[in-house]
Amino acid sequence: MLMFKEKRPAIRTLRGWAIAVLQEAGAIRECEEHGWMLDRADPHARERAFDIARQDPPAGISSADGIAELRDVLESIGDTCPECPAEQ
Repeated sequence: MLMFKEKRPAIRTLRGWAIAVLQEAGAIRECEEHGWMLDRADPHARERAFDIARQDPPAGISSADGIAELRDVLESIGDTCPECPAEQ
């Protein structure tokens, strides 16, 4: 049986590509209520995202630049939504 790998959609920016890769790997998720990106703090998912960046960077971008962008995006994302009330 033939298996087809689903091709990722075209991304306009390197940051958009990094967010898509992190979501695909399960390293980040979106707040269901407000839409903020949240870090899942899953080391295995992060490693999958870095593997994707090494093996399949965007056209015209080196894998080192892709990995650097993944790191930048991860550093800019927190693990709690700033708009959700703090749990008591």
